[in-house]
Amino acid sequence: MACGFSVVTPVLSPVKQPQKITSIEVGTNLLKNKPLGAKQSIHLDGMNIITRYRGGTLKSATGSNIGASSTKRSLGDALASLWAAGGVVMILAKSIKRIMPIALEPFGKSVPVPLSNFQLGAYVTMCLWFAYVEGYKGFQLKFSPLVVARAQTIKPFNGSPIHHTLLAPFYAMGLFHATKKRKIVSWSVTTGVAVIVAAVKRLPYPWRNIIDAGVIVGLSWGSISIIVEWVKAALLGKDIATDPALPDAKTK
Repeated sequence: MACGFSVVTPVLSPVKQPQKITSIEVGTNLLKNKPLGAKQSIHLDGMNIITRYRGGTLKSATGSNIGASSTKRSLGDALASLWAAGGVVMILAKSIKRIMPIALEPFGKSVPVPLSNFQLGAYVTMCLWFAYVEGYKGFQLKFSPLVVARAQTIKPFNGSPIHHTLLAPFYAMGLFHATKKRKIVSWSVTTGVAVIVAAVKRLPYPWRNIIDAGVIVGLSWGSISIIVEWVKAALLGKDIATDPALPDAKTK
């Protein structure tokens, strides 16, 4: 019937499907949960996170629980980083301790033959050369930042394999789990140092002593630079600009 009324057809809006909640961020902490089903729900009650599972079981994670878990991870990461960088320093310190008596032999009471002026000049020059080439350019500018940068990537409670933590000093040196180029460089340097050490042992007095003195200066500089870099990164929170040379996901 035409009586002036218009018929309005109601428009039904599509019903939104419940979204799957995969994570809830509280402050700076991330609480991960499994995707929720039809009978699951999450309620935020202040700082409490209450999760209802199938069957009606309630579990809650308070802010203090999350903070404790985060503290545990942070402490574990710091200890792993300390073990990685500190282990490298221990390796260097062991080498320094082993060759220190040889380097100081020319100045001992039972010295075979005192150093001549030329040999004394060579002694000082060798120390300065190793300080610059090995200590400053080799360690401070390249190797030490690399060690600390890689040490900072070890997360024992956040996905890092156990052998990365156990062998952390060698991991930090780039001997494994690194890019192909980094592994080639690290293994080449390690092998080269071993060959040079074996060759230096065959040198007569006082030339072996002179070279060992330079090596001690370089290794000591390197040890100190690693400690300084680690303190700046781990304790002062400064970023390390050096690439840790981690492998791509496809090449792990």
